[in-house]
Amino acid sequence: MPHSFEQTILPHLDAAYNLARWLLRHDHDAEDAVQDACLRACRALDRFRGGDGRAWLLTIVRNVCFSRLRHDRVGAPAEDFDDNVHGPTEDRAETNASVWREARADLLRQALERLPAEYREIIALRELEGLSYREIAAIADIPIGTVMSRLARARHKLQDELIALAPKEFSHGV
Repeated sequence: MPHSFEQTILPHLDAAYNLARWLLRHDHDAEDAVQDACLRACRALDRFRGGDGRAWLLTIVRNVCFSRLRHDRVGAPAEDFDDNVHGPTEDRAETNASVWREARADLLRQALERLPAEYREIIALRELEGLSYREIAAIADIPIGTVMSRLARARHKLQDELIALAPKEFSHGV
């Protein structure tokens, strides 16, 4: 039975964008990469053998992103997100908690952005997309043992980056 683009690809566009965004660091570049990956997937849909459409699409997205990273090799600094700041609330404790959460989330985002692409990829696939080691191994075309060791190194490097970025007042809670 032939697979349809709508059934195989479209349900996984959010995951594709998330991976592309973490690898390429820019919204516009991620959108372009996902569009390119979708075109490639559409052209190759007759070769899709069934199974997990998400893993198949994420593999294509990953290949597109790493091709772009190799092509660019400029390593321009990451664009800052334009986060909307919530207005003050009546409850001072809630305001402080909200500021604390936003500061920690921003710190985590900055630390992730400082990681090499291979580490951003593995963290995004495991922690943000919730993929299994087996799924990540298939997408990245690496052995499961490499997935586990790379994830351990990525988490360690992320922790180092958080410590390096964290102001002293955050260092006890990070």
